[in-house]
Amino acid sequence: MPVLLMIGTAKGLFLGTGDETGAWTLSVPHFPMTSVYAVGVDRRGAAPRLLAGIESSHFGPSVAVSDDLGGSWQEPQEAPVAFPEGTDTSLVRVWSFAAGPDSAPNVVWAGVQPSALFKSVDGGVSYELVRPLWDHPHRPEWGAGFGGQAIHTILPHPGDPDRVLVAMSTGGVYRTADGGATWTASNTGIKAYFMPDPWPEFGQCVHKVARDAVNPDRLYLQNHHGVYRSDDDGATWTSIADGLPTDFGFTMVAHPHRADTIWNFPITADAQRFAPDFRCRVYRSTDAGTTWEGLDDGLPDEPFYPTVLRDAMCTDDAPEAGLYFGSRGGDVYGSTDGGTTWRTVAAHLPDVLCVRAVSV
Repeated sequence: MPVLLMIGTAKGLFLGTGDETGAWTLSVPHFPMTSVYAVGVDRRGAAPRLLAGIESSHFGPSVAVSDDLGGSWQEPQEAPVAFPEGTDTSLVRVWSFAAGPDSAPNVVWAGVQPSALFKSVDGGVSYELVRPLWDHPHRPEWGAGFGGQAIHTILPHPGDPDRVLVAMSTGGVYRTADGGATWTASNTGIKAYFMPDPWPEFGQCVHKVARDAVNPDRLYLQNHHGVYRSDDDGATWTSIADGLPTDFGFTMVAHPHRADTIWNFPITADAQRFAPDFRCRVYRSTDAGTTWEGLDDGLPDEPFYPTVLRDAMCTDDAPEAGLYFGSRGGDVYGSTDGGTTWRTVAAHLPDVLCVRAVSV
Protein backbone atom coordinates (compact mmCIF):
# COMPACT_ATOMS: atom_id res chain seq x y z
CA MET A 1 0.00 0.00 0.00
CA PRO A 2 1.48 3.42 -0.94
CA VAL A 3 2.56 5.58 1.98
CA LEU A 4 3.04 9.33 2.34
CA LEU A 5 5.75 10.25 4.83
CA MET A 6 5.84 13.82 6.17
CA ILE A 7 9.33 14.83 7.31
CA GLY A 8 9.55 18.10 9.21
CA THR A 9 13.04 19.59 9.28
CA ALA A 10 14.84 22.75 10.30
CA LYS A 11 14.67 23.92 6.67
CA GLY A 12 11.19 22.91 5.57
CA LEU A 13 8.82 20.00 5.07
CA PHE A 14 9.73 17.10 2.80
CA LEU A 15 7.11 14.63 1.52
CA GLY A 16 8.23 11.10 0.76
CA THR A 17 6.08 8.71 -1.29
CA GLY A 18 6.77 5.01 -0.93
CA ASP A 19 5.34 2.23 -3.12
CA GLU A 20 4.89 -1.52 -2.77
CA THR A 21 8.41 -2.20 -4.08
CA GLY A 22 9.99 -0.26 -1.25
CA ALA A 23 11.18 2.57 -3.49
CA TRP A 24 10.81 6.15 -2.24
CA THR A 25 10.39 9.45 -4.06
CA LEU A 26 11.17 12.61 -2.13
CA SER A 27 9.81 16.10 -2.81
CA VAL A 28 11.74 19.32 -2.71
CA PRO A 29 11.09 21.21 0.54
CA HIS A 30 7.69 22.76 1.15
CA PHE A 31 7.91 25.96 3.23
CA PRO A 32 11.67 26.20 2.56
CA MET A 33 13.85 27.75 5.23
CA THR A 34 11.20 27.40 7.92
CA SER A 35 11.39 25.07 10.91
CA VAL A 36 8.63 22.46 10.91
CA TYR A 37 8.39 21.12 14.47
CA ALA A 38 4.96 19.53 14.14
CA VAL A 39 3.15 17.59 11.45
CA GLY A 40 -0.18 15.81 11.73
CA VAL A 41 -2.63 13.73 9.74
CA ASP A 42 -6.42 13.68 10.14
CA ARG A 43 -7.92 10.61 8.44
CA ARG A 44 -11.55 11.27 9.37
CA GLY A 45 -12.60 13.22 6.27
CA ALA A 46 -13.13 12.13 2.69
CA ALA A 47 -9.38 12.58 2.12
CA PRO A 48 -6.52 12.81 4.60
CA ARG A 49 -5.91 16.31 5.88
CA LEU A 50 -2.26 17.16 6.45
CA LEU A 51 -1.30 19.75 9.06
CA ALA A 52 2.06 21.46 9.38
CA GLY A 53 3.22 23.73 12.18
CA ILE A 54 5.65 26.08 10.47
CA GLU A 55 7.93 28.62 12.09
CA SER A 56 9.29 31.40 9.92
CA SER A 57 11.97 33.67 11.32
CA HIS A 58 10.32 36.53 9.39
CA PHE A 59 6.57 35.86 9.59
CA GLY A 60 6.46 33.92 12.87
CA PRO A 61 4.64 30.64 13.67
CA SER A 62 1.59 29.42 11.75
CA VAL A 63 -0.34 26.32 10.70
CA ALA A 64 -0.91 25.22 7.10
CA VAL A 65 -3.31 22.51 5.96
CA SER A 66 -3.54 20.43 2.78
CA ASP A 67 -6.42 18.29 1.56
CA ASP A 68 -4.63 16.98 -1.53
CA LEU A 69 -1.63 15.21 0.04
CA GLY A 70 0.57 18.27 -0.16
CA GLY A 71 -0.26 19.28 -3.72
CA SER A 72 -1.42 22.64 -2.34
CA TRP A 73 -1.50 24.25 1.08
CA GLN A 74 -3.87 26.73 2.72
CA GLU A 75 -2.68 29.15 5.36
CA PRO A 76 -5.00 31.82 6.78
CA GLN A 77 -4.09 35.50 6.71
CA GLU A 78 -4.56 35.75 10.47
CA ALA A 79 -2.51 33.56 12.80
CA PRO A 80 -4.60 30.41 13.32
CA VAL A 81 -3.02 29.75 16.75
CA ALA A 82 -2.60 32.84 18.90
CA PHE A 83 -2.83 33.67 22.58
CA PRO A 84 -5.76 35.99 23.33
CA GLU A 85 -5.37 39.47 24.74
CA GLY A 86 -4.83 39.49 28.46
CA THR A 87 -2.56 36.45 28.58
CA ASP A 88 0.56 38.61 28.05
CA THR A 89 2.04 35.72 26.09
CA SER A 90 2.96 35.10 22.49
CA LEU A 91 3.23 31.83 20.59
CA VAL A 92 6.73 30.47 20.04
CA ARG A 93 5.79 27.42 17.97
CA VAL A 94 3.33 24.56 17.57
CA TRP A 95 4.75 21.29 18.90
CA SER A 96 2.00 18.74 18.30
CA PHE A 97 -1.33 17.98 16.62
CA ALA A 98 -3.93 15.36 17.49
CA ALA A 99 -7.23 14.61 15.80
CA GLY A 100 -10.16 13.91 18.08
CA PRO A 101 -12.03 10.59 18.09
CA ASP A 102 -14.53 9.70 15.37
CA SER A 103 -17.35 10.90 17.63
CA ALA A 104 -15.90 14.45 17.44
CA PRO A 105 -15.19 14.64 13.69
CA ASN A 106 -14.14 18.30 13.48
CA VAL A 107 -12.03 18.50 16.63
CA VAL A 108 -8.27 18.90 16.30
CA TRP A 109 -5.97 19.68 19.22
CA ALA A 110 -2.66 21.58 19.10
CA GLY A 111 0.01 21.69 21.80
CA VAL A 112 2.31 24.68 21.80
CA GLN A 113 5.23 26.47 23.37
CA PRO A 114 4.86 28.00 25.93
CA SER A 115 2.94 25.11 27.46
CA ALA A 116 -0.67 25.52 26.38
CA LEU A 117 -3.38 23.53 24.63
CA PHE A 118 -5.50 24.86 21.78
CA LYS A 119 -8.67 23.33 20.34
CA SER A 120 -10.07 23.56 16.82
CA VAL A 121 -13.67 22.70 15.96
CA ASP A 122 -13.27 23.30 12.21
CA GLY A 123 -10.80 20.55 11.37
CA GLY A 124 -7.64 22.42 12.26
CA VAL A 125 -8.18 25.70 10.43
CA SER A 126 -8.63 27.93 13.50
CA TYR A 127 -7.97 27.35 17.20
CA GLU A 128 -8.95 28.68 20.61
CA LEU A 129 -6.95 28.50 23.84
CA VAL A 130 -8.15 25.90 26.37
CA ARG A 131 -8.35 28.34 29.25
CA PRO A 132 -8.89 25.90 32.17
CA LEU A 133 -5.47 24.30 31.54
CA TRP A 134 -3.83 27.67 30.93
CA ASP A 135 -5.35 28.96 34.18
CA HIS A 136 -4.36 25.86 36.16
CA PRO A 137 -2.80 26.81 39.53
CA HIS A 138 0.26 24.68 38.74
CA ARG A 139 1.15 26.59 35.57
CA PRO A 140 3.35 29.28 37.20
CA GLU A 141 5.59 26.46 38.45
CA TRP A 142 5.92 24.58 35.15
CA GLY A 143 9.51 24.78 34.02
CA ALA A 144 11.29 24.59 30.69
CA GLY A 145 13.14 21.53 29.46
CA PHE A 146 16.31 21.75 27.40
CA GLY A 147 14.18 22.15 24.26
CA GLY A 148 11.75 24.63 25.78
CA GLN A 149 8.48 24.59 27.72
CA ALA A 150 5.87 22.90 25.55
CA ILE A 151 2.94 20.51 25.36
CA HIS A 152 4.29 17.86 23.00
CA THR A 153 1.86 14.98 23.56
CA ILE A 154 -1.93 15.02 23.15
CA LEU A 155 -3.83 11.73 23.44
CA PRO A 156 -7.62 11.92 23.04
CA HIS A 157 -9.33 8.80 24.34
CA PRO A 158 -10.79 6.89 21.36
CA GLY A 159 -13.88 5.84 23.31
CA ASP A 160 -14.74 9.09 25.08
CA PRO A 161 -14.36 12.57 23.51
CA ASP A 162 -14.31 14.17 26.98
CA ARG A 163 -11.15 12.32 28.03
CA VAL A 164 -7.82 13.77 26.90
CA LEU A 165 -4.29 13.31 28.22
CA VAL A 166 -1.49 15.81 27.61
CA ALA A 167 2.18 15.79 28.56
CA MET A 168 4.70 18.58 28.73
CA SER A 169 8.33 19.35 29.42
CA THR A 170 8.45 20.25 32.17
CA GLY A 171 5.29 19.77 34.14
CA GLY A 172 4.42 16.15 33.48
CA VAL A 173 1.13 14.48 32.59
CA TYR A 174 -2.29 16.13 32.99
CA ARG A 175 -5.71 14.63 32.24
CA THR A 176 -9.25 15.82 31.75
CA ALA A 177 -12.43 13.74 31.89
CA ASP A 178 -14.88 16.58 31.21
CA GLY A 179 -13.81 17.90 27.84
CA GLY A 180 -11.15 20.23 29.21
CA ALA A 181 -13.20 22.01 31.90
CA THR A 182 -10.90 20.68 34.65
CA TRP A 183 -7.41 19.14 34.59
CA THR A 184 -5.61 16.86 37.07
CA ALA A 185 -1.89 16.14 37.35
CA SER A 186 -1.34 12.40 36.79
CA ASN A 187 2.29 11.59 37.57
CA THR A 188 2.06 9.07 40.40
CA GLY A 189 5.04 6.74 40.05
CA ILE A 190 7.07 8.94 37.68
CA LYS A 191 10.39 9.99 39.20
CA ALA A 192 11.90 13.45 38.89
CA TYR A 193 15.42 12.74 40.13
CA PHE A 194 16.47 16.35 39.56
CA MET A 195 13.97 17.79 42.07
CA PRO A 196 14.34 18.01 45.88
CA ASP A 197 11.35 15.67 46.22
CA PRO A 198 11.93 13.04 43.50
CA TRP A 199 8.25 11.99 43.58
CA PRO A 200 6.37 15.29 43.13
CA GLU A 201 2.75 15.72 42.15
CA PHE A 202 3.92 17.56 39.02
CA GLY A 203 7.12 18.95 37.54
CA GLN A 204 8.35 15.80 35.80
CA CYS A 205 10.10 16.24 32.46
CA VAL A 206 8.05 13.83 30.38
CA HIS A 207 9.40 13.39 26.85
CA LYS A 208 6.65 11.39 25.10
CA VAL A 209 3.57 9.26 25.79
CA ALA A 210 1.89 6.70 23.49
CA ARG A 211 -1.45 4.88 23.79
CA ASP A 212 -1.94 1.16 23.23
CA ALA A 213 -4.02 0.43 20.12
CA VAL A 214 -6.11 -2.36 21.65
CA ASN A 215 -6.32 -1.37 25.32
CA PRO A 216 -6.75 2.43 25.28
CA ASP A 217 -6.28 2.68 29.05
CA ARG A 218 -2.74 1.31 28.66
CA LEU A 219 -0.12 4.02 28.10
CA TYR A 220 3.64 4.02 27.60
CA LEU A 221 5.88 6.91 28.65
CA GLN A 222 9.47 8.01 28.08
CA ASN A 223 10.63 10.36 30.79
CA HIS A 224 13.80 12.36 31.42
CA HIS A 225 15.44 9.21 32.80
CA GLY A 226 12.65 6.67 33.21
CA VAL A 227 10.45 4.47 31.02
CA TYR A 228 6.97 3.67 32.33
CA ARG A 229 3.63 2.00 31.65
CA SER A 230 0.19 2.85 32.97
CA ASP A 231 -2.71 0.40 32.94
CA ASP A 232 -5.27 2.87 34.30
CA ASP A 233 -5.20 5.68 31.71
CA GLY A 234 -2.38 7.52 33.43
CA ALA A 235 -3.59 7.52 37.02
CA THR A 236 -0.50 5.53 38.13
CA TRP A 237 2.76 4.49 36.45
CA THR A 238 5.25 1.63 36.86
CA SER A 239 8.74 1.26 35.41
CA ILE A 240 9.35 -0.85 32.30
CA ALA A 241 12.98 0.23 31.84
CA ASP A 242 14.52 -3.16 32.66
CA GLY A 243 15.92 -4.68 29.49
CA LEU A 244 16.76 -1.34 27.87
CA PRO A 245 20.40 -0.24 27.78
CA THR A 246 19.42 3.10 29.33
CA ASP A 247 16.26 4.74 30.66
CA PHE A 248 16.86 8.06 28.88
CA GLY A 249 15.50 8.95 25.45
CA PHE A 250 12.83 10.93 23.68
CA THR A 251 10.71 8.56 21.58
CA MET A 252 7.85 6.26 22.47
CA VAL A 253 5.75 4.76 19.67
CA ALA A 254 2.92 2.22 19.90
CA HIS A 255 1.76 -0.13 17.15
CA PRO A 256 -1.37 1.28 15.46
CA HIS A 257 -3.24 -2.07 15.43
CA ARG A 258 -1.46 -4.59 17.67
CA ALA A 259 -1.64 -4.74 21.46
CA ASP A 260 1.42 -4.43 23.71
CA THR A 261 3.86 -3.58 20.88
CA ILE A 262 6.03 -0.47 21.33
CA TRP A 263 9.32 0.98 20.09
CA ASN A 264 11.93 3.19 21.72
CA PHE A 265 15.23 4.77 20.68
CA PRO A 266 17.40 4.94 23.82
CA ILE A 267 19.91 7.73 24.45
CA THR A 268 22.80 7.21 26.87
CA ALA A 269 21.93 9.98 29.36
CA ASP A 270 20.79 13.57 29.67
CA ALA A 271 24.42 14.72 29.78
CA GLN A 272 25.55 12.21 27.12
CA ARG A 273 23.07 12.53 24.26
CA PHE A 274 24.37 9.78 22.02
CA ALA A 275 22.98 6.32 21.34
CA PRO A 276 24.45 3.74 23.76
CA ASP A 277 27.88 2.63 22.51
CA PHE A 278 27.27 4.99 19.55
CA ARG A 279 25.13 2.30 17.92
CA CYS A 280 22.05 3.14 15.87
CA ARG A 281 19.56 0.71 17.36
CA VAL A 282 15.79 0.67 17.88
CA TYR A 283 14.37 -1.33 20.77
CA ARG A 284 11.06 -3.18 20.49
CA SER A 285 8.79 -4.80 23.05
CA THR A 286 5.89 -7.06 22.15
CA ASP A 287 4.79 -7.65 25.74
CA ALA A 288 4.03 -4.13 26.94
CA GLY A 289 7.57 -3.45 28.12
CA THR A 290 8.22 -6.63 30.08
CA THR A 291 11.08 -7.52 27.72
CA TRP A 292 12.96 -5.61 25.02
CA GLU A 293 15.05 -6.51 21.97
CA GLY A 294 17.52 -4.35 20.07
CA LEU A 295 17.08 -4.09 16.30
CA ASP A 296 19.68 -2.74 13.91
CA ASP A 297 19.69 -4.87 10.73
CA GLY A 298 20.09 -2.37 7.90
CA LEU A 299 20.92 0.58 10.16
CA PRO A 300 24.36 2.23 10.14
CA ASP A 301 27.04 0.02 11.67
CA GLU A 302 29.62 2.78 12.00
CA PRO A 303 29.63 5.05 15.07
CA PHE A 304 26.32 6.94 15.19
CA TYR A 305 26.20 10.33 16.87
CA PRO A 306 22.88 12.07 15.99
CA THR A 307 19.89 12.15 18.32
CA VAL A 308 16.36 11.00 17.43
CA LEU A 309 13.85 13.53 18.77
CA ARG A 310 10.51 12.80 20.46
CA ASP A 311 8.37 13.20 17.34
CA ALA A 312 10.92 11.86 14.87
CA MET A 313 9.66 8.26 15.07
CA CYS A 314 6.24 7.05 13.92
CA THR A 315 4.24 4.29 12.28
CA ASP A 316 1.89 4.50 9.34
CA ASP A 317 -1.67 3.15 9.47
CA ALA A 318 -1.37 0.44 6.80
CA PRO A 319 -2.63 -3.07 7.65
CA GLU A 320 1.01 -4.18 7.95
CA ALA A 321 2.20 -1.01 9.60
CA GLY A 322 5.49 0.52 8.58
CA LEU A 323 7.85 2.09 11.11
CA TYR A 324 10.00 5.18 10.46
CA PHE A 325 12.49 7.42 12.23
CA GLY A 326 14.67 10.37 11.32
CA SER A 327 17.80 11.70 12.98
CA ARG A 328 19.25 15.11 13.61
CA GLY A 329 21.91 14.07 11.13
CA GLY A 330 19.31 14.30 8.35
CA ASP A 331 18.79 10.61 7.56
CA VAL A 332 15.44 8.80 7.61
CA TYR A 333 14.99 5.04 7.90
CA GLY A 334 11.97 2.80 7.38
CA SER A 335 10.95 -0.76 8.23
CA THR A 336 8.10 -2.87 6.89
CA ASP A 337 8.52 -5.70 9.40
CA GLY A 338 8.17 -3.96 12.74
CA GLY A 339 11.78 -2.89 12.96
CA THR A 340 13.41 -6.26 12.33
CA THR A 341 15.05 -4.92 9.16
CA TRP A 342 15.58 -1.37 7.92
CA ARG A 343 16.35 0.55 4.76
CA THR A 344 17.21 4.17 4.09
CA VAL A 345 14.25 6.32 3.02
CA ALA A 346 16.11 9.64 2.69
CA ALA A 347 19.62 10.89 3.33
CA HIS A 348 21.40 14.20 3.82
CA LEU A 349 18.28 16.16 4.73
CA PRO A 350 18.39 19.06 7.17
CA ASP A 351 18.01 18.34 10.88
CA VAL A 352 14.91 16.06 11.17
CA LEU A 353 12.50 17.39 13.81
CA CYS A 354 9.39 15.24 13.28
CA VAL A 355 7.89 12.55 11.05
CA ARG A 356 4.34 11.35 10.40
CA ALA A 357 3.08 8.77 7.91
CA VAL A 358 -0.23 7.82 6.34
CA SER A 359 -1.28 5.15 3.87
CA VAL A 360 -2.78 6.62 0.70
